[in-house]
Amino acid sequence: MSNRRKRRLVQGKECWKSSTDFRAGEWIENEVVGCAFEDVRHGKRLRQLLEQLSGRVGAATPWACQDWGNTKAAYRFFGNDRISEANILAGHFACTRERFSASRSFPLLVLHDTTELSYRHEDTASIGILKKIPAGHKGRAGLYTSCGILMHASLVATRDGLPLGLAAIKFWNRDKFHGANALKRHINPTRVPIEKKESIRWLENLRQSTELLNDPGRCVHIGHRESDIYELFCMAQQLGTHFLGDRVKSGHT
Repeated sequence: MSNRRKRRLVQGKECWKSSTDFRAGEWIENEVVGCAFEDVRHGKRLRQLLEQLSGRVGAATPWACQDWGNTKAAYRFFGNDRISEANILAGHFACTRERFSASRSFPLLVLHDTTELSYRHEDTASIGILKKIPAGHKGRAGLYTSCGILMHASLVATRDGLPLGLAAIKFWNRDKFHGANALKRHINPTRVPIEKKESIRWLENLRQSTELLNDPGRCVHIGHRESDIYELFCMAQQLGTHFLGDRVKSGHT
């Protein structure tokens, strides 16, 4: 390959990279402009974090931040009690609403699902408990306590699969196992108020996403088998929106 051709390839890569960086920076600016922080420095730090993390998707925080000063600043941001997920996501929610209003697709889908974020940590109390999973060998089997947090998100998308953004999100953790299967032998689950169940997250996200998008008749909310909740369908009817649930267990017909 000639030196002239090599120079053209290098210049082309540099132009593509600079163009990509510009679009990423513009996108980040639009997503955070609606965020409201008590301290303006928190907004600046969020912009910088998004630029660093988006440049190295999937990388650990120290690698994404590249130096110890930025890494410490990132961890201080994550651990700041004055900053919540509501502060961080306010701008994104506003952009989701704008993209929803600008879309010509009908209907628009709101996909609800729960994700487990699992961490390796000896002290489960500092993070929270997810579940107990089998561990060990045959004859010496036991249960291992998995720790982490849970996230229930509501993603807006077109019928063609184009994501428009999140309309609602909820994080929580479990401080202990409540022995749900054992309780069923003593308490009828249908008599426990929905407000005292983790299932309340479905209702909260349905209400929050409907209020944010402000066009309930245009939305079709979709959930998996766990969304088969009487109160959820009642709320959908009250809000004037639509909810489609999957009552078929995975792997079975």
